Amino acid sequence: MGQLDNMQYNDCGMPTFDTKDLVIREDIMAKAKELAELIGTSEEVEHFKKAEQKIQNHERVQGLIQTIKKKQKEIVAFESFENKAMVAKIEKEIEELQDEIDSIPLVTEFQQSQSDINYLLQLVVSVIRDTVSQKVNVEAGTEAAPSSCD
Repeated sequence: MGQLDNMQYNDCGMPTFDTKDLVIREDIMAKAKELAELIGTSEEVEHFKKAEQKIQNHERVQGLIQTIKKKQKEIVAFESFENKAMVAKIEKEIEELQDEIDSIPLVTEFQQSQSDINYLLQLVVSVIRDTVSQKVNVEAGTEAAPSSCD
């Protein structure tokens, strides 16, 4: 059953689409996957993978992460007993541990690699949006349907 089998039309006779039912053309999806694979081979992604591997093998960072997770569980327990003083104390300890993690150069490098990938993805989306906008007046999906068919 294709998308056109259950086509809905507005009062002006224009087709309307429910985004959850919208079927993307196979050729568009194929190009999107091709682009995703290409991005996956970018220098930014390679840098991220290397930094992620270093983080996973860094004993101090992993130890700090485990300690933070343990303290987060402690917070849940103390919250259930409504012990605000202990919750505040443990939250401060977690903040100090997080500051220590953030001060490790490898972590800074990893965070920068995440930012670089996000920037690359935002740039790609912007190029696509701007290119489509040149052909069609595309807004951020918030423009209301026309009130009349004029």
